[in-house]
Amino acid sequence: MSTQLVTPDLRRWILTQVDEGHSVELILQAMRVSGWNDAVGLAAYESVLTRPAELAETQLLDASDPARSLVPEPVLTAGIYQLEVAGHSLQVLTSLHEPRVVVFGGLLSHAECDELVALAQARLARSETVQVSTGANEVNTSRTSEGMFFGRGENALCALIEARTAALLNWPLENGEGLQILRYRPGAEYKPHYDYFDPTQPGTPAILKRGGQRVASLVMYLSSPQRGGATVFPDAKLEISPVKGNAVFFSYDCAHPSTQTLHGGAPVLEGEKWVATQWLRQRRFE
Repeated sequence: MSTQLVTPDLRRWILTQVDEGHSVELILQAMRVSGWNDAVGLAAYESVLTRPAELAETQLLDASDPARSLVPEPVLTAGIYQLEVAGHSLQVLTSLHEPRVVVFGGLLSHAECDELVALAQARLARSETVQVSTGANEVNTSRTSEGMFFGRGENALCALIEARTAALLNWPLENGEGLQILRYRPGAEYKPHYDYFDPTQPGTPAILKRGGQRVASLVMYLSSPQRGGATVFPDAKLEISPVKGNAVFFSYDCAHPSTQTLHGGAPVLEGEKWVATQWLRQRRFE
């Protein structure tokens, strides 16, 4: 942990927190959750307060860059691919750093997958997307699945999974949106898109009031279709097979295509694909 670097991006984030009136304890707690060592965090905090002129100069030089945020990050030890999280065993199958993508094996048991599907089935409706010009939801031809949302902690299974993912990703449980369950029948797909909210759109400020920007996504596969249905990242030339119980995590530290998190759900060719998606916000999601 002593090799962690205090970057200009980190200093800018700390300055924003200070300007918003957050205490040093809250700032250090947020850094700790994201994997920062306390000593490094305190040094970064002090550098912001003692070198404001240097920080201002850095901000001026980087004014064209998108604002960056702390993001969830699983604690992965080099060479260790079997994890024990909140009493549950899972595996690290793939770990990509740019873009930040991690594929987990066995994040959910098959029994948990089946129970989520059963709980969601009666509440399915045509999936919608967020209309960023207004902040409202709308049916979109780019997304042809059926879906529903659970409230955070709505039932015992949701609460169990949310606690597991919060521990795995080192992010406050209350910063997570409720689980969204989706069913893709043959031919259904979700064309490539970004999960963050476009800051240039007029409806985005209203959306961000509920917990800030999205900073990460976790897609959990509840079934394995016979053919098709992969999760694809076109910019990274990455394709992830939808295997029941597995999950793909990816984070994005700014609302910008430079994160390379353009992704989509390829058409299901045979069988059905069920997924549970959880989006993680900068702050508590209301």
